[in-house]
Amino acid sequence: MKVVVTRKLPDSILHQLREEHEVMMWKHENEVMPRDLLLEEVKDADALLTNLTDDINVELYEHAPNLKVVSTMAVGYDNIDIEEARKRGIKVGHTPGVLTDATADLTFALILACGRGLVGAMDVIRKDEWKSWGPFYLTGPEVSGATIGIIGMGRIGEAVAKRAAGFSMNILYHNRSRKKEAEATLGATYVSMEELLQKSDYVVLLAPSTPETNKMIGREQFDQMKKTAIFINTSRGTNVDEEALYDVLSNQQIYAAGLDVFEQEPISANHPLMSLSNVTALPHIGSAAIDTRMKMAQMAADHIVEGLAGRNLSHEVKRKG
Repeated sequence: MKVVVTRKLPDSILHQLREEHEVMMWKHENEVMPRDLLLEEVKDADALLTNLTDDINVELYEHAPNLKVVSTMAVGYDNIDIEEARKRGIKVGHTPGVLTDATADLTFALILACGRGLVGAMDVIRKDEWKSWGPFYLTGPEVSGATIGIIGMGRIGEAVAKRAAGFSMNILYHNRSRKKEAEATLGATYVSMEELLQKSDYVVLLAPSTPETNKMIGREQFDQMKKTAIFINTSRGTNVDEEALYDVLSNQQIYAAGLDVFEQEPISANHPLMSLSNVTALPHIGSAAIDTRMKMAQMAADHIVEGLAGRNLSHEVKRKG
């Protein structure tokens, strides 16, 4: 059977697939597989190992009549038409759980970077502007003892709360349902969205990407935040109204933002948010820890093996959202 892999992966990950199947792998790790090539290669493909940059839609399915498995090296799958896959009997696998700690670490790194102004402070040296010590030179808001508001208390949200507890932060959270165990073990307090926005020094967005969460943080929500608030988004860029975020940051309506995700990715250096000194921006590297990425790649490859053998996938997407 034929397997199409849309990004270059280590040989150690693909060894089992190559032993049992014909593997066509795109030669680049950091470049998107051209759409016309992908559509050509899937014509006789039985499985597709993909990632969040590939649009797996009706057009692709129509080009791939033999497709049995789509395995994404990601937790999110909003780039995959799940309902259409189900109609065609195509199994879809994803990689939940394995990237929890890496993403939580990155989220907290953004909290610290924004709170202490680390990027701007480094630029002072790079621009040879460090001339002396000043009583309030390059100061920023505290992290320890501050109030953090977590929107979306899933695995990653709980992992961020655990780290926040280590910094003696007051932990507020809002979620579709209460997490009483997290409240008991982490000292987190369930509050309404309005209360969270009004009281938090650090507002951390960790909600999944669904039709309901599309642009869930916009002008109305930013207007409720403190002027000293720092907004962190390591969920999905589509969850935020970027125009509203630009406006409140450029007008100093909130203090700063740390962003690992954007509405349209990748962004370029001339993106409006990149013109602001109170933005710390990263190129979607939430799970970019070596061990984590290797585990994600192995899990995605395992799903291909399972699906082509007619077995259930270890982590199969059962529904959209």
